[in-house]
Amino acid sequence: MQGVNRHHLVLLAATCTLALAQPQFRVENQRVQVLAGNEVIAQSPAEGLWSISCDWRDNWPANWQHAQPARITTEGEWTILASELQACGGTWSLQDAYRLENGLIHGLRRFTWKGTQPATHVTLSVRFEATADSAQPLLPGINYYGNPSGARSHRVPVSTGQPGEESIFEEHRYPMPFASLELHRGSKLWGAALHSIPSPAPYGNRPDQWWSLGFVSQKGSSELTLLSGPAASNGQRSVIKGLQRGFMPYPDAWLAVPPGAVIEKSFYLEAFPVDREGSAFQHSVLSSLNLFHPFYAGDFPAFSDIVRAKYRYAKTRWHESPDFSTFQKYVDRPQSVMGWTGQAEAPGYALQVLAPGLNDPAALTYAQRSLDFLTTATFYDGGFHNWYDLQKKSWDRAEVLNQGQAMLAFARAIRTGRAAHRNTTKWEAFLRKASDVHAARILKADWKPASTSEASFVAPLIEAARLFQAPLYRQAALKAAQHYADRHLTMREPYWGGTLDASCEDKEAAALAFQGFLSLYEDTHKPEHLAWARHAADVVLTYTYVWDVPFPAGRLTDHRVRTRGWTAVSVQNQHLDVWGAIVAPEIYRLGQFDHREDLKQLALVMYRSCGQIIDPYGSQGEQLQQTNYAQRGADVELAKLRGDYNESWTVFWITAHFLTGAARFVELGVPIWTQP
Repeated sequence: MQGVNRHHLVLLAATCTLALAQPQFRVENQRVQVLAGNEVIAQSPAEGLWSISCDWRDNWPANWQHAQPARITTEGEWTILASELQACGGTWSLQDAYRLENGLIHGLRRFTWKGTQPATHVTLSVRFEATADSAQPLLPGINYYGNPSGARSHRVPVSTGQPGEESIFEEHRYPMPFASLELHRGSKLWGAALHSIPSPAPYGNRPDQWWSLGFVSQKGSSELTLLSGPAASNGQRSVIKGLQRGFMPYPDAWLAVPPGAVIEKSFYLEAFPVDREGSAFQHSVLSSLNLFHPFYAGDFPAFSDIVRAKYRYAKTRWHESPDFSTFQKYVDRPQSVMGWTGQAEAPGYALQVLAPGLNDPAALTYAQRSLDFLTTATFYDGGFHNWYDLQKKSWDRAEVLNQGQAMLAFARAIRTGRAAHRNTTKWEAFLRKASDVHAARILKADWKPASTSEASFVAPLIEAARLFQAPLYRQAALKAAQHYADRHLTMREPYWGGTLDASCEDKEAAALAFQGFLSLYEDTHKPEHLAWARHAADVVLTYTYVWDVPFPAGRLTDHRVRTRGWTAVSVQNQHLDVWGAIVAPEIYRLGQFDHREDLKQLALVMYRSCGQIIDPYGSQGEQLQQTNYAQRGADVELAKLRGDYNESWTVFWITAHFLTGAARFVELGVPIWTQP
């Protein structure tokens, strides 16, 4: 290794005064090593710090060439490594620069092509490997400790840790752009993560070709990797998760680099000890928030504008006759639905809180009459029916998750109505009966819910216990919360099953657990319950975009949509929707408990960002395509996916969640009517 002073081979990026959790780096035996304390957690591959593929065979990069550092210098806080590589028919000038920034190791990699002809079929990379007995990954919005629940559908990204497994996805698919690993080494746990600054890959062969991020499993190690385009998943190379039901081809994602081209990639590395199984990703969530700082809301619609638009649109769904008074789920179907996608019960709570700011006397009438009607829902042995047919004038269906959501709205409406001396008699009788049924069901010895969906009962049962002085309801809530803490905190079974059309790992399931754990903490004030809430909240946040994805020409560009604050749906349905508006107040509440201004600011961004694409009628559609994904059949064109927007699916939850979220913010002290 010419030009290297042996004295410079060990370079620390942090002083001894920094905490052990602060990562360090050094160069030893020509390898860049990332340390936590004295432990080497990750390092560049033995074959070389830089790896470049010069060919494309069997639908994947081939003919990899590698180079080690030949020169090491320092410039201020930067440690700079450089070399040259004879490959692809010419010379590559290579340079890395590293320094410690706010608890992360910032890496800046530069490739300069000095060949006299274009270098074609090229793939560039950033690679760091971490040795471990086993490694559990988390790729935000994509892969949660392997996606063991979603694996049964054969429609989601899956990893099992088998040697050779490749899990690499386009950067714009990542709400938080990092790949993290929870590393098991004997009896100790460590965490490692590679954060990326997402960017299109220059000189890409494909239109709209971006860098790709993920990991590769090896025997005894896992490699965190960035590639200049290629994607892989589920044992298939050059594929992407493009459809609700599975994958689609993504071939020929190589570069054609012209002479003199300079390509740079900025990334961040971190390594840290982990004190509890299932928690490594939480460190990286905080790092991502600190890195991208997605807290500015000034370029989003004002709270008051959003609420008034949504209230205006809600009134178009109001239907009243001698037999019913309710909000209709669809614009063109005669159905009213409690819970999840219908949310007919939500205005009964929200409009009581929002009425003073809306300055419309009818708001309270809608609230009273809608809930009075919904109390006529018929019961069965396991709960109550939640779908009402406006033509047949009958109740049917028995969606358990939806019942928990409806009960929570009733509980909040009763609390609000009592304080204002409204007639809550029918509401209270309905909630008592529903709580009796579900508390008894949960307290049975054989209660074993399939997924996280029944966490929806924790919060309403806590509320009902307080409203009616009923200890049995609290006992059931405690049992349910403990059940889900036992199942999910280790992430051996990540939160899953909260989305009606996707039985897989999803943000809705995590949010239901978060809401339940948080309400339990408000009731018990036990630190362990707050710790549970933090864990579930951090899973929710991994689905939350912390950066603004640039779009090609399309509907989202037409509206200048900024993606920070929006949430992706699940590991199966990888589009954006406005669901974050309903969980944002709980994020804000957690920020109040933990005295974290970042969470409070992020919550406001989450709500207001979702109001960007409301049309003049107060309506908006459900599906925004920030990545290469379509919620429709297989006859789609890949080039037309990203940047598109489906505004035709306007189920009532899209409106109701905004109203509920705004009401919750009001109760938490946020001045939504005067928020700039």
